[in-house]
Amino acid sequence: GRLDVALVPSIEYFRNPDWTIVSDACVACDGPVRSVKLYGRVPIEQIRTLALDEGSRTSAALVRILLKERFGLEPQLCPLPIGTSLEDSQVDAAMLIGDRAMLPMRDRYEFVWDLGQQWSRWTGLPFVFAMWIARSGVDLQGIDEALTAARDEGVARLAEIARHEAPGLGLSEDECLCYLRDNLDFQLHDRQRRGLQQFCELAARHRLAPAGVELAFYDQPTAR
Repeated sequence: GRLDVALVPSIEYFRNPDWTIVSDACVACDGPVRSVKLYGRVPIEQIRTLALDEGSRTSAALVRILLKERFGLEPQLCPLPIGTSLEDSQVDAAMLIGDRAMLPMRDRYEFVWDLGQQWSRWTGLPFVFAMWIARSGVDLQGIDEALTAARDEGVARLAEIARHEAPGLGLSEDECLCYLRDNLDFQLHDRQRRGLQQFCELAARHRLAPAGVELAFYDQPTAR
């Protein structure tokens, strides 16, 4: 079946012109994110092969943009399936997301990039990983209020969420709470929107999304 409303990776939103952002709830960061990292076995200028965690399309686009824009690199890409260990791969560098990017690595690496931090330092803006999206023709009455209320309730219960989730992730309760409270940002305000717009334009420049996309927000309707 088809969903009317869903939490969607930002890169997929750019690729679907009939979708609209329907809430100021999102998943973003404004500085280090801790859960999206690039691990390099060689100096960054020498990267020729890059493995991309199959768990994130947006982060895969982000690392490709950063490498091309800042170093002129377009490495050969290969997938890193969920559940596959980075230590088992032979690539020059690999992008990991989620809890496995937050756990200690056995191997030593030439460098480790936190991609949220790299984006923020380069652009001066937050990075938005995912937003709530609705397809065209959906009755949006009450959607914004419901999603905002759900976001606010979750933010008010971060300590409880961290306590519940930590054991299954191999992280301490304090690590989980710090991540949710200090690294993630759940508000799609003006700076986040500007960061999203810049990512959209860069994705188009590198042919990772269509050109000429105009972001459409529930509170600022735009013909896309």
